Amino acid sequence: MRLTVLLDNNTLIDRYLVGEPGVCYHIDIDGRQILLDTGYSDVFMQNADILGIDLKQVDTIVLSHGHNDHTWGLGHLMQYFDRTDRATDRRIQLVAHPDAFAPKFHGEKIIGANYPQDCYSNYLDKVETKQPYYITDNLLFLGEIERTNDFEAQRPVGQTKDCCGNLVGDYMLDDSALVYISPEGLVVISGCSHSGICNIVDYAISVTGEQRVLAVIGGFHLQNASETLMSRTAEHLGRIQPERLYPCHCTDLNAKIALARTTNVNEVGVGKVFEFA
Repeated sequence: MRLTVLLDNNTLIDRYLVGEPGVCYHIDIDGRQILLDTGYSDVFMQNADILGIDLKQVDTIVLSHGHNDHTWGLGHLMQYFDRTDRATDRRIQLVAHPDAFAPKFHGEKIIGANYPQDCYSNYLDKVETKQPYYITDNLLFLGEIERTNDFEAQRPVGQTKDCCGNLVGDYMLDDSALVYISPEGLVVISGCSHSGICNIVDYAISVTGEQRVLAVIGGFHLQNASETLMSRTAEHLGRIQPERLYPCHCTDLNAKIALARTTNVNEVGVGKVFEFA
């Protein structure tokens, strides 16, 4: 499996690429080309062009959750397909939790996916699932993450609408992740980890039955985290002992320093390429 960071808040030194608060990963596995998230704008497309990645070959798009900094680039990608010679008979799977398409708000601001009900059907076939879903034999979408600890995902992130149209706190049940099951252990790939990075890793272990964790890559939702949340997260991941951590996007410097006391923390940025057996 080869993973290329097409979008992150940070860029690597001496790589003249563009950063943006958001996430997009290109994954090449088993002859398939997959995107996890699409960022906020068309920046991931600019970076893909510089890095020599042909987005017309993508056959699956996965949304980690329904926030704008992970989904709004999808419209730019559809416009790109419309302007190119990509055949419309080559269907693209769009895999997400059903609630990823629900309206989301932060006060008066709309922060949800701007997914139209009819405009993307020319290219996309939606797969909405709360259950784990295998994209390939070795790459798994986790679906709805079980929340089993008492320190993560304790507060809502903005609001959403319930079945009656009322605004309620959004506990981001749509937040999910990918897991690559490698011969050396699990590679957990998250978008923002609103469900909790420890919950995500624990659920990946539970679903796959694989106890070894080779790497955890992605946003850990540890921006301005409380001392309690940070210490318990570091302690929990320290017990699991993933071989390598690659925290990025919504993970600040204080969190990386705290995590580095118990785990092996490594750098991430736009242009970074990971290869796993």
